[in-house]
Amino acid sequence: MNSVLSMTENSSTTQTLIAIYCGSRSGNNPIYSDQAIALAQQLAQQGFGIVYGGASIGLMGQVAETVLQHGGEVVGVIPEFMLDYEIAHNQLTELHIVPSMHERKALMAERASAFIALAGGLGTFEEILEIATWGQLNQHQKPMIIYNVNGFFDHLIAQLDHAVTEGFLPLHHRAKLMICDNLTQICNVLNNLNSPTHIEM
Repeated sequence: MNSVLSMTENSSTTQTLIAIYCGSRSGNNPIYSDQAIALAQQLAQQGFGIVYGGASIGLMGQVAETVLQHGGEVVGVIPEFMLDYEIAHNQLTELHIVPSMHERKALMAERASAFIALAGGLGTFEEILEIATWGQLNQHQKPMIIYNVNGFFDHLIAQLDHAVTEGFLPLHHRAKLMICDNLTQICNVLNNLNSPTHIEM
């Protein structure tokens, strides 16, 4: 099933892909794994595939495995230098090994029709905030969702709202980062997807 591709090779996917940003660890509370698996199952059952960071570990691996098990397509994108410690998943629809983090994020953004952040660490925070920044700069108009399982993102959400209050973040750009507390809310967003604006990098 696996095919390793360069960034310029043709896609083998047929489904609308959702970018998933999440941890390469599973966290201390099983609710994060449970909800990541539930989301992945729901996406696959709704006919979506995913594009993600390509690892076989942590929440990332659990999401990928679940989508595959339920018939969804999974595209992984991993930088070559990370192969030593972020073990690549070897059963994906496509696996792209790219030279750098920038190429990883650009390819994921290009292939995705929407973005969902689950629990994670620095990389997850950086990825969802960077894609929000690209949206603010009119590089795309794709939906961006923070899945706030167990209140994980409460402090980040509070910081974003504080930036609005202090005059650094326009309210209409803050509003583009949608906060979802359950799968029904996420499905409602995704089922209303329009043709995404292509990201030019």
